[in-house]
Amino acid sequence: MIRVCEPVLDGHETKYVVDCLETNWISSAGKYIDRFEEKFSRYCGVSFGVACSSGTTAIHLALAALGIGPGDEVIIPDFTLIVSANMVVLTGAKPVLVDVDPKTWCIDANLIEEKITPRARAIMAVHMYGHPCDMESIMAVASRHNLCVIEDCAEAHGAEVNGKKVGSFGDASCFSFYGNKILTTGEGGMVVCKDEALARRMRLLRNQGFQQPRFVHEIVGFNYRMTN
Repeated sequence: MIRVCEPVLDGHETKYVVDCLETNWISSAGKYIDRFEEKFSRYCGVSFGVACSSGTTAIHLALAALGIGPGDEVIIPDFTLIVSANMVVLTGAKPVLVDVDPKTWCIDANLIEEKITPRARAIMAVHMYGHPCDMESIMAVASRHNLCVIEDCAEAHGAEVNGKKVGSFGDASCFSFYGNKILTTGEGGMVVCKDEALARRMRLLRNQGFQQPRFVHEIVGFNYRMTN
């Protein structure tokens, strides 16, 4: 039998899980969350990481924090997991499909501009099967039309474009750590970004919109936390 994926857990996983159990840090706070966010974002070449419960929630968190909502359009590739479209629809926005490059199976940067309308707010670049999108061309298109860029790096941890890691190009970049991914936490995800205010807003949304004074909520948040 050839498995689709088989996680390799040959390090200190048991030791760290037992440490969480023995110290009672079993929920969404703790030293492992902090270390993971810091080290993974630094690995990607950006300043901030916001861990969450899955790659799917990472995408929704990024879209929501960037203010994508009803009446907006988000450009996505027509060859991708349904998550790309689902999360756009969940915000109330409309996914706009663009064909992919037959060599990489990633969104064809040369076809994006013809799909841009006055309602377009963002481009979602999905790095399929570890193949990076043409991020330099995508960023140029986004700059010309004042669009946000969300990188879906669920399958591309560590991939590079001209020596620069995926996840370091977009306004927000989303990773999955599901059991079949290059790096796994079982279930889990993360959004990395360069902007401190955006990271702060994602942390707020991730945690039910809790802020001071506690139990006075100014925004609708989610429970998208990752466990320690």
